[in-house]
Amino acid sequence: MRRTHVVAAVSAVALLAAACAGRPAPVTEVVAPGTSVAAATASRSAGPSPSSTGPTPAPIASLGPGEGTVSVVAIDGYAEWGGVDPKVKWVGAFEKETGCKVSLRYYDPRQEEKPGDFPPSSFDVISATPEVGGRLMNEGKAAPLNTALLHGYDKLPKRLRTLPSVTRDGRTYGVPYVWATNEVLYDTGEVSPGGLESLFEDKGPVLLRDRPLSLADAALVLRAGGAKIKDPFDLTDAQLDAAAELFTSGKKGRHVFWRDPVEVVQGFATGSVRLAQATPYHLDVLRRGHKPVSALTDRPVTGWADAWMVSAQAAHPSCAYKWLGFTMSADVQRRAAAWTGLAPANPGACTGAARRICADYHAGTSRAFRGVYFAVRPEAYDKWVDRWSRIVA
Repeated sequence: MRRTHVVAAVSAVALLAAACAGRPAPVTEVVAPGTSVAAATASRSAGPSPSSTGPTPAPIASLGPGEGTVSVVAIDGYAEWGGVDPKVKWVGAFEKETGCKVSLRYYDPRQEEKPGDFPPSSFDVISATPEVGGRLMNEGKAAPLNTALLHGYDKLPKRLRTLPSVTRDGRTYGVPYVWATNEVLYDTGEVSPGGLESLFEDKGPVLLRDRPLSLADAALVLRAGGAKIKDPFDLTDAQLDAAAELFTSGKKGRHVFWRDPVEVVQGFATGSVRLAQATPYHLDVLRRGHKPVSALTDRPVTGWADAWMVSAQAAHPSCAYKWLGFTMSADVQRRAAAWTGLAPANPGACTGAARRICADYHAGTSRAFRGVYFAVRPEAYDKWVDRWSRIVA
């Protein structure tokens, strides 16, 4: 897919961009201190695994003392070891607490076919988006979890624990980590939008997230117009075509697409966009930068929750479960939320450095998930990818 770049930032945007920083540019390989690159790469298989690994394994019944190592595949920013900022590190604490040395690799979730192609024997745990997690469950590459072995698991919000993106056939496959919602932001000095449909009117330029699941936002507009759509992530072919049409009808160049969160800040700060599909954290950053930006309060909206999953062929299952318990903790999720600008799944993390983030998302309150359709990998995901590739081409 082609990425449409927003106007380059001018010096006045630098402070805003720094405030929005969270993750650096994706990298392909990072090895935690104490682990050699050779050791980290040796576990990789030379080719893709089959589409299925056989019968679904049963959840493990008990944990051992730990195997001494664990292979972690993570979205950039979800497992920090001080390589970007010496003050931002929590991998070392895990190694010290558990005795499990971490072999860490990052992947770019925007290229979801790559993590989907990781053979299950090449990692123990992975941070999965709904798209990636759905594929891992579909292909039998993720193991069902024994949540009784995860202390404090029941303290996570039931809404997140029971999402279709982490459950299948009555079993749990993922532990929620961070989540967010897609909001409509607008320049109050330029436009006065009516609702979600404003993203698809001829009042550009409009900045949209470059992601096939953005088609679900168009589906919500269709539903508001009378279409019989129960779930925006479960569309018929005709509904999917109609959703795609909303992106391509009207003035050419009306829509531009972002992947890096900083692009949203740059777009509003430089005046190159008037509306954008973004997160509550974007709004907070822009307001702190004294930009005249507000957000629609209409519901419903779409959102997503990323989770940690264990490989169906994990070589180090005890250390993998220790990792799940560690990343589920309030302390780690507080650090992750502050670093990424995403809401923590654990409400206990909403203190200190994450207090402001939680306020942005109403995390830990009854408003947090109200009117939110959380993403799940559609059954016809390949069709969604095909439609989206035509939109951004």
